Amino acid sequence: MELRSGAFGDGASIDRRHAWPDCGGQNLSPALSWSGSPEGTRSFVLTCFDPDAARGWWHWAVHDIPADVDGLPEGGPLPHGAVESDNSFGSSGWGGPCPPPGRPHRYVFTLFALPEERLPVHRGDGAGRVAEAAGRRALASATLTGTFQRR
Repeated sequence: MELRSGAFGDGASIDRRHAWPDCGGQNLSPALSWSGSPEGTRSFVLTCFDPDAARGWWHWAVHDIPADVDGLPEGGPLPHGAVESDNSFGSSGWGGPCPPPGRPHRYVFTLFALPEERLPVHRGDGAGRVAEAAGRRALASATLTGTFQRR
């Protein structure tokens, strides 16, 4: 399975327009696309995590993405049936990069292919729980890592 973005390549810098407003951005989720999902895939989960934050930081979690969907457009909308969970900012939806000044942070996007249409999580479960549940059930996964540095 492969996860791609027209906005940045693996290991490359994420454009400022995707950043949180406090870092000069428009908080637009990046366009993402994928291919090569395994047989038996009935839904997808997409997460974005910053492992370089002091305690880690969840920027996005979308679950119950239908199996016939092969990407998400910049800034949304989400496909019918897809659900966004709370990120580390305390709200659902995309929360763009905005690390403290200094070194660049990595933003790891992970796509999970699942054998079920609905991920069994509860309303109010945050992005970390969604990622944990998806990781336990995944038929396959793919990652794409972008970077962002606050100046």
